[in-house]
Amino acid sequence: MYRYDEIDQRIVDERVSQFRDQTRRHLAGELSEDDFRPLRLQNGLYIQRYAPMLRVAIPYGLVSSAQLRRLAHIARAYDKGYAHFSTRQNVQFNWPRLDEVPEILAELAEVQMHAIQTSGNCIRNTTTDHFAGVARDEIVDSFVWCELIRQWSTLHPEFAYLPRKFKIAVSGSAADRAATWVHDIGLHARRSAEGDGAEQGAGVDGAEQGAVGFRVIVGGGLGRTPIVGHAIREFLPWRHLLTYLEAILRVYNRYGRRDNKYKARIKILVKELTPAVFAHKVEEEWSHLKGGPATLIEEEVRRIEGRFTRPAYARLPPRDAFLEAMLAADKAFANWHRRNVHPHKVPGYAAVTLSLKRTGAAPGDVSAAQMDAIAGLAERYSSGELRVSHEQNLIFADVRASDLHALWREIKPLGLAAPNIGLLTNIIACPGGDFCSLANAKTIPVAEAIQRRFDDLDYLHDIGELDLNISGCMNSCGHHHIGHIGILGVDKQGEEFYQISIGGAQGADASLGKVIGPAFARERVPEVIEKLIEVYLAERESEEERFIDAVRRIGIEPFKDYVYGTNHQTPRRNSRQLAVA
Repeated sequence: MYRYDEIDQRIVDERVSQFRDQTRRHLAGELSEDDFRPLRLQNGLYIQRYAPMLRVAIPYGLVSSAQLRRLAHIARAYDKGYAHFSTRQNVQFNWPRLDEVPEILAELAEVQMHAIQTSGNCIRNTTTDHFAGVARDEIVDSFVWCELIRQWSTLHPEFAYLPRKFKIAVSGSAADRAATWVHDIGLHARRSAEGDGAEQGAGVDGAEQGAVGFRVIVGGGLGRTPIVGHAIREFLPWRHLLTYLEAILRVYNRYGRRDNKYKARIKILVKELTPAVFAHKVEEEWSHLKGGPATLIEEEVRRIEGRFTRPAYARLPPRDAFLEAMLAADKAFANWHRRNVHPHKVPGYAAVTLSLKRTGAAPGDVSAAQMDAIAGLAERYSSGELRVSHEQNLIFADVRASDLHALWREIKPLGLAAPNIGLLTNIIACPGGDFCSLANAKTIPVAEAIQRRFDDLDYLHDIGELDLNISGCMNSCGHHHIGHIGILGVDKQGEEFYQISIGGAQGADASLGKVIGPAFARERVPEVIEKLIEVYLAERESEEERFIDAVRRIGIEPFKDYVYGTNHQTPRRNSRQLAVA
């Protein structure tokens, strides 16, 4: 857990004081709505459909038990008793009163939290892999690099008023669990290969197989114009991270459009210039910055690294006899362990996902009572901290294998043990029309209807890995473009309809889903999803072939034909499937 220093705390305290005065003047009629709007946005405050919405920063998704308890208190005292974790690894309160927001920010500052740069045309919260620091395939601890980016970007005067909002994601592991290809900038840690021109010996961890650096991906993004990003540099030595980021932002600030917000994102600029021309402009700008004051030195990286608290891991055997006995004796526990427990780089430990996707609950929502209980469990089982994933779940990163059964027994009555991570009912969804003034349609009732339709766990396991994402509008806060199945709420003459796409994916093989055809009324959506699944189960070559792989192999036409009635026959298992059965 990162601990604030004196400068961190002073910045947050000063911002609280500033916003308290700004809010007072606005409520007194001394600041117009137009004058107040950019000030509130700088502090994470939106005006939604029914009430203000306050978005609180959780830098790179890392939160302590003390901070979670404070969020629970705020939910009780200033909201309606719950909070919503977003795909940006932040937390949102949907019902605060405007005049009480300064008090909320003051209470957050007491536990080293804030809402700075969670909205507005600035560099937003940098996100990362929720298994950072514990993943077996880790190259670097991405928390350290995210914190360096946070300190560099917070209140940076040159980048406070960009053409549009700007999002950075960092992956510190071989696998990309941070969706780096669909961000304005994606950074993927790598080690240099011999002959690639990298600075050998520059790795801060003293790596023997080459220097640490990053692949730099630019121009990705979802929303109205979804685009998979482009790698403009295959290897950037770590020392130059901040100067190269600055070069990218300067090019964007100079050439990005400000006359049309729908064409203002960096992805549009990269597309219009072409990736090659954009990369050339960045390199040209970087030539003036490379080796300058923002060049990182090992002492600075170590300083940041030293401000993180680390668990005191015990020397444990790699296998635990009690755990193995419980797995053999309890099928329900074994199912949960299979889906929600993840490998850890330290023998005898595991990472655990607490699912915020139980049937009947809005995806990503958590009550004040649940937050208090989770905070206590984090202290007993996971060194007093947890992570927020961009898939809207919570993670205990450092659980002893011998404690997994006890933890499972404690989270079951809290509604946090749904064994559905990676399965269809682990739905990503924005708050939708129930809250957001931009939404065309509601998302929460659709998610619940799908969860109820697929509530049979055995059927879910038969379907296998499948990402289903729902957005209430084209802004794609639910990341529908990169869902294996994506659902988008649209407006048809005042009625809520839903457009279905298939074939999207995040990760190293990122792709954008393709719309299968005309939109459907809300009551038909669960039936349509079931038909898509029926086609997949009939067409897959083996139980190991995922939904996304089947779509890529056979295309969308068989799915489209069956859903829209071109093919009236019920899909039948192919001969290979019959042989497997």
